[in-house]
Amino acid sequence: MQSSGHRFRDVEHHPLLAENDSYDSSSSEADMAERVWFIRDGCGMVCAIMTWLLVVYADFVVTFVMLLPSKDFWYSVINGVLFNCLAVLALSSHLRTMLTDPGAVPKGNATKEYMDNLQLKPGEVIYKCPKCCSIKPERAHHCSICKRCIRKMDHHCPWVNNCVGEKNQRFFVLFTMYIALISAHALILCGFQFFSCVRGQWTECSDFSPPVTVILMIFLCLEGFLFLTFTAVMFGTQIHSICNDETEIERLKSEKPTWERRLRWEGMKSVFGGQPSLLWINPFA
Repeated sequence: MQSSGHRFRDVEHHPLLAENDSYDSSSSEADMAERVWFIRDGCGMVCAIMTWLLVVYADFVVTFVMLLPSKDFWYSVINGVLFNCLAVLALSSHLRTMLTDPGAVPKGNATKEYMDNLQLKPGEVIYKCPKCCSIKPERAHHCSICKRCIRKMDHHCPWVNNCVGEKNQRFFVLFTMYIALISAHALILCGFQFFSCVRGQWTECSDFSPPVTVILMIFLCLEGFLFLTFTAVMFGTQIHSICNDETEIERLKSEKPTWERRLRWEGMKSVFGGQPSLLWINPFA
């Protein structure tokens, strides 16, 4: 818009909102902050529920099939406390990822009044998303499932029913880390359980019948292997992206960085917050 002293560019042609539209950016952001962020996507909600059910199933098998029937008291206590603590941390990280605003850009803020308040320099180019009619900040991308532009959007993950973006990437990294840890722990416990049952009597190594015990443990091994593989790869990918200050979308699109990339350690501190401490791995912080 030449009259505003700057250029306005759409991803595709789309008119600006009229000046007399009733959009109020301040009230919209206040309303958004008061509401709990939750994406009403059928596939995402099913995947999120399945995630919880699979963790609960693993906890049931580990606790009631392997640990409680064990004759070694301290083996049962130590492994039971460790596994359940990791499960709580994993599910808490999942909830924080799912219910945290990933960095959504306010809808409909592409008004002349709002742009005048930006105090842009003459000739400066700004971008508007034609789908949610919002001014797109640098490195923001539109998510067709969330129906919003997300700052530093990495990807949309159905398992957490949310986008992974600027404000919830830390929780997603913790979720993948804790799921990988409990999966590895479950596989190790399954190995010990099979070994002890083979050496002794199958009827004495579990309160369940031998066929039921074998079936439950085989399903747990399959679940643990699949989840360990998936979350370990995802965890490594996320750490690599953070250290390189590059989102997955930017990497796939081979976008040339127009921003000054942070150093690896600075990228970690920007995502996890401040200097290294136990708060980095605390999903409640």
